[in-house]
Formats: sequence, C-alpha cells, structure tokens
Amino acid sequence: MTDSRLTPKALIIGAPRSGAGKTSVTIGLLRAFARRGIRVRGVKSGPDYIDPGFHQAATGLEGLNLDSWAMEPDLVAHLLDHAAQDTDLLLIESAMGLFDGIDGGEGCTGSAADLARLLDIPVLLVLDVSGQSQTAAAVAVGFKYYDAKVRTKGIVINRAGSERHIRLSRTAIEAAGMPVVGAVLRSDALALPERHLGLVQASEHGGIQDYIDRLADVMETSVDLDALLSLAQPIALRRGNPAAAIPPPGQRIAIASDAAFTFLYPHLGAHWRAQGAELVLFSPLNDEGPALDCDICWLPGGYPELHAGQLSAANRFRNRIRHFAQMKPVHGECGGFMVLGTGLVDADGVRHVMTALLSHSTSFAKRKMNLGYRQVRLLGDGPLGSAGDILRGHEFHYASVIDPGRDEPFAEIADGTGQPLGLSGGRRGHVSGTFFHAIARTTL
Repeated sequence: MTDSRLTPKALIIGAPRSGAGKTSVTIGLLRAFARRGIRVRGVKSGPDYIDPGFHQAATGLEGLNLDSWAMEPDLVAHLLDHAAQDTDLLLIESAMGLFDGIDGGEGCTGSAADLARLLDIPVLLVLDVSGQSQTAAAVAVGFKYYDAKVRTKGIVINRAGSERHIRLSRTAIEAAGMPVVGAVLRSDALALPERHLGLVQASEHGGIQDYIDRLADVMETSVDLDALLSLAQPIALRRGNPAAAIPPPGQRIAIASDAAFTFLYPHLGAHWRAQGAELVLFSPLNDEGPALDCDICWLPGGYPELHAGQLSAANRFRNRIRHFAQMKPVHGECGGFMVLGTGLVDADGVRHVMTALLSHSTSFAKRKMNLGYRQVRLLGDGPLGSAGDILRGHEFHYASVIDPGRDEPFAEIADGTGQPLGLSGGRRGHVSGTFFHAIARTTL
C-alpha cells in the first residue's frame, strides 16, 4: 500500500566506476544541504560499513544501507519508509559503477541501478574527467540511453584540471543534451585517507568535521545546489515489511564497540532497538568485557589485525568473555571471528593470543582478498536463527585461516549466484563465528 504522507525527495549519486569521487561529492552535498536547514539523510547502496559513518558525520542522522540482492523488496521498502521519517531529502550513494553488480537475476544484482528502477529515483552522475574532456560527453550519453528505466538527469564534472578543462567538458556534455549542474576542480585536499578495507573510518579521522566543512565549501561554490535539488523527485513510500530483518538475538545485547570492532550495520542496530532490545556497548581495547546481565555477546567486524597486540594484552576482556561464554551465546563476525580463535598473526608475522573460544587461527600476514556477496544456510540453532535458516550478506577480508581448528562448522556458504563455497566458520558450545557479515534473512 502506498503511503499518503508527505514524502521526501530522493536522488541517486552514481558514477561509471569506483574511485570517481562519489563519496567526497556525496559527503560535501550532504553537509551543504544540511547547512541550508534541509533535513537530509545519506544512504549507501550495497554492502558498505564505512560510507554510512561519513554520511552520519555530515548530517547528524544515522546512515542506512539498501541492497537489492541481500534485501527482499519488502525489507527495502520498510527501511526506506523508516529513513524517510522527518527527512526532506535522501541522497543515495552508489557502490562501484552505477550498473555494477552480480548475475543475481532481474532487479537482484545489488547495483544502485536496481534501486533506481525499483523506487523510480533519478540519478546524478559524477564524471571524473581527468585524462579526457569532450569524450566525457560520450560517457554521459551512454548513461542516458543505456537503460530507459534508469533516468540519468544531470552531471557533476569532477577532478577537472582547469577552468578551460571544465569549459571543454561542459560544452560537449550540454551539447549532447545532458545538463551539467556542477564542476569540481581537482584537489589533493579533497582526498580521503585509505587503507586495506577502504577509507579510514569517520570515527578515526581526527579532523573529520573540518574536512567535511571543506568539502561542503567546495560544493557550495562549484555546484548549483538549487539545480541539483530540482533533479531530485518525491519517492512513493509504502510500509513494506520487516519480516526479512534479522531479529534481535537477545533482550540485552553486549556489543563490542571501539576502533577494533566497528562494523555493525545501522539497519541491524535500529531494528533491534525498535524491537525493544537494549544495545550495551563495551570496549575490548579498554580491557572491558561484556556485562554479565546481558543475554548475548556480539563481536562485530572491524580491524582487530591493527590492534592485535593490545587485544592480546587485554586479560580482563579475555577472562570476562570466557566466563560469559560458559553460560550465554557469543557470536563473532569477520574480525570478531578472528578474535574468537586461538591466535591472530599480524602483518609483521607476530602471533598474538586471542580468546580461544573457538579452535581456529587466522593470519593477516598471509593475505588473500575475499570479497563478494554470500548466502549461508545455518547448520545449528544460534544468534542468527535456527538450523536450516538462510541468510544473505557478504564477505570482505584479507585475513586467512591458517588452522581450521576442530569445531563444528557454522554454516554452508555459497556465493551470490548460488555456487557452493563449502563450509564457513565454527561453533562450539555457546560460541559461534564466521567471516560472513549478515545483512538480512530470506523469506521467499
């Protein structure tokens, strides 16, 4: 059922490829519109923990991920309806290139283009024109006509080398029938610091607010904000259904939260709170353990490989979580799974003792990138559901398992196209863990 409430406008910010500057443009626009008193929220298309943190830092509103492969349409509608409350404008940042995804079937590729079709949201294209000028017009025209259901309505030229460069690119693009609403000059001062899993997180960026203000200053002087706002269109909201959302694994959930454990999807925490659960945060890096009156301990992903020595020395944390695990469930995702093992080898080849709640060992010295959508079938009852339940999510890690241990496997795992990848993770007693990041359940 379509909602008759006043709905916000929305615009997808896409590009032909990764690295075109979408995130910097999006962050700057979010802050620029917030300065105008517009209630603006950032949304990220696809699996990404880091960009929603920048969106929140720019607006003060919690970020959100929408995913056409991992989330059923009813869940997308439910999350969008919730995000639209008290919001005037939604800026949805694409992952990778606008049409990039997997062979998951019509409307289920994981691309931002899927969201554009499903929700009838127009697209603003960020074109990195470094190394070209008039040729950028051919790219713009390609986006205009490639898919009639994906409506590219305007262009922001990015990383131009000079005013002359802007003029050549703009003239050609506008002659081809595509409006240019902004042009941003190339500047190293606009680049965000990166590391092995992507950008350094907003929470770790010491001067994040000053940086966002600089981006907003550039957007205000380089982009016609009124013209850009006119490209956004009201979205037709419907209530949707949260049936495919992952239910809270307990009434009081102890969640590790510090620089080593940061990857908890906003939609998970928001849904758990909406269902009446209390999220009780603790910091293993500060040698804190889970509160013993909690029902479950959750170790999210993050960067334990960068803090392995400090975690190894956190004796109170290790003893507290071992005691907790004797009575109640403990679950670890990706980095959390690494900490549940017996040891973690850091980038320098030094082995650090971990909690040994599971029997595997991992290494960041022996790197291999694992990246992609994943579907799992649970092999036992636990925090994510019952044996036989199917969940969708993803993996993104460079660490590898150097000793698989002797625990029962956590799940059967397949890639996004259904190709089996074997067994994933481990479970023993009340403890479970896996490199798999859960996004949503499947109900269809």
